[in-house]
Amino acid sequence: MRNKSVVKFTMISLCLVLILTMLGGCSGNSNSNKSQSEGAVNSNSEQSSSNGKDTATKMSFTPGTYTAESKGKEGNIKVEVTFTEDELTDIKVVSQGETAGIGDTAIDTLKEQIIYGQTLAVDAVSGASETSAGLLAVVEDAVKQAGGDVEAFKSNAVKKAGEGKTEQLSADVVVVGAGASGVSAAVSAADKGAKVIIVEKTATIGGASNLSWAGKFYNSSASINEGLKINVEKEIADWIYNNHWRVDSAAIRQYVTKSGDTYDWLAEKGYQTTFLNFAGEPLHVLPAYDTRQELLRNMLAESVEKNGGQVITETTAKKLITGSNGDVTGVVAEKKDGTTLEISAKSVVMATGGYAANKDMVKEAFGFEGINGGLGQNIGEGLKMAWEAGAKVPDNFGGQMLHQTLARATDKLKENYSSFEASYPLMLSYLPNFMNVGPSGARFRDEATTLEAVAAANTSAFNGAYHMVIVSQSQIDTLTAQGMSGVKAPKLPGMPPEFYADFQDQFKLDTPWKDAQQVFDTMVENGDGFKGNTIEELAENAGMDVKVFKDAFDKYQEAITTGVDTEFGKSKEYLQSMGEGGPYYAIIAEINNLGSVGGLLVNTSFQVLNDDRVPVPGLFAVGLESEGVLYNDTYVGNGVGIGYSFTSGRLGGESAVAKALAK
Repeated sequence: MRNKSVVKFTMISLCLVLILTMLGGCSGNSNSNKSQSEGAVNSNSEQSSSNGKDTATKMSFTPGTYTAESKGKEGNIKVEVTFTEDELTDIKVVSQGETAGIGDTAIDTLKEQIIYGQTLAVDAVSGASETSAGLLAVVEDAVKQAGGDVEAFKSNAVKKAGEGKTEQLSADVVVVGAGASGVSAAVSAADKGAKVIIVEKTATIGGASNLSWAGKFYNSSASINEGLKINVEKEIADWIYNNHWRVDSAAIRQYVTKSGDTYDWLAEKGYQTTFLNFAGEPLHVLPAYDTRQELLRNMLAESVEKNGGQVITETTAKKLITGSNGDVTGVVAEKKDGTTLEISAKSVVMATGGYAANKDMVKEAFGFEGINGGLGQNIGEGLKMAWEAGAKVPDNFGGQMLHQTLARATDKLKENYSSFEASYPLMLSYLPNFMNVGPSGARFRDEATTLEAVAAANTSAFNGAYHMVIVSQSQIDTLTAQGMSGVKAPKLPGMPPEFYADFQDQFKLDTPWKDAQQVFDTMVENGDGFKGNTIEELAENAGMDVKVFKDAFDKYQEAITTGVDTEFGKSKEYLQSMGEGGPYYAIIAEINNLGSVGGLLVNTSFQVLNDDRVPVPGLFAVGLESEGVLYNDTYVGNGVGIGYSFTSGRLGGESAVAKALAK
């Protein structure tokens, strides 16, 4: 026994020695590696404690200022980038045409991050991905011109100063999203005495309202003064009927009867809209585009901030905080610098703008594969947070705000032609005088549908990811000589005003279409349309079924000859001759989705409902995410999107504060 104990002790001792030796070796190796690492830092990179940079690879440049240019979202971005021997010191924007308050703000944000971190490894700014890509491209070009190592410059990572930090905040009401509905909710809640915190994931206040044209406020004081009074009961009844009764009639009544007050409320706050009798519809044109964000910021300053609340931008909500009984008690969010905010509140208002920029989500919910014309940051995060907290997914979930037709060719054509010339294909997609077919080559509608934006958008979207407008050589020749009056266009194309703002002087029916042939040929060369000397060749080039298209074309020609469209009932006045032969062109036309509609079911107090249609305590929703109560499966309004956003925000904020202060 004794010998065994000695042996056992000896073995244990040896093991301990070995372990200690190994630990010592590891420690020694670690120290050795650390020294080598520190040596590497001293020779090849720099550490800055003053600005919070992570270890960055030391760069080498040819000092000077270099000019570079690349495409953004709305046009080219041109910059001058200045370098010293080892650092990028300045990025000066020479010219850019990005959207005010969105694209230009993104540029400023990225400039700061690139210079601060000496890196191109920065995230695109939410809602401005194309602008972000454009700026990064021009800076990369400048780095190359200066002889810098682009890959090394991309590898430099900036540690967010707030990573690992958590801040605790509290408020009566938290509003997530600072678009029209979110700002309205925050302001109305603050005006009722609540301490409000509003968080916005981008640097921009106003969201989609910064891009919109007009809102509908029924029987506003301005409308009444101008002699337009809407029959409220008829409007409500028609609305319910046209949506097949699959709506919340109380919600419709609330909007129609109370939206007029929103006009006066906004005017009192300094956000003055201008009344327009739009063919019997009470539209109110929003303030000048470049003033809107400032006006909304002023509203927040005068109400939210004045009452002790906060406006926190560049901060993304991550999840809702819930209590043991399922009530919503706050929001967890992440600031731009990585700091986590835990904001406790008695009421939380979701105003996050829907999910139209989430292509997969839109396709799954609605089958739509067109263009997102709304904001790139609206990817459904708010909806998912609310669903996780117990909110019901509405039975009509999936509706979209399909509202405009676009020609795929426009942007590329603007690189070589004037805006007017580049818009030739676009303008034809808004006229009833041309044959329209789906991807298979089948005609799918009376082309007079193009005269109404929502009807045009929905008929197209129902028939595929795009449709094609067929134009003959004879029609192009006529357009070249006589403009749109030559093809007997009934009126100017019904495009949104911003589409033709920069060529308004030429936007007339009798303006000849100079170089139309060249423009259409360039469209084909760019891959945004097709051409064929015969109908069969056009079908093959466009990927249509030849037999299907040939049959549709022959029937359309018969309708032109007889003046009777037996398939779709198109009026004789729009059945214009296409001439005797080719070549023929096919314009690719796509539908613009301005935003998703709905996703959360609410009552008239804008409380979010659960699967039992009972309010989730503490949770409210306004704006597009609550708009599904007004429509069946898709948006069919005109100005309702913005009108409802301001109105639901105003009323929802009041409801949220009433519940909060009653607790």
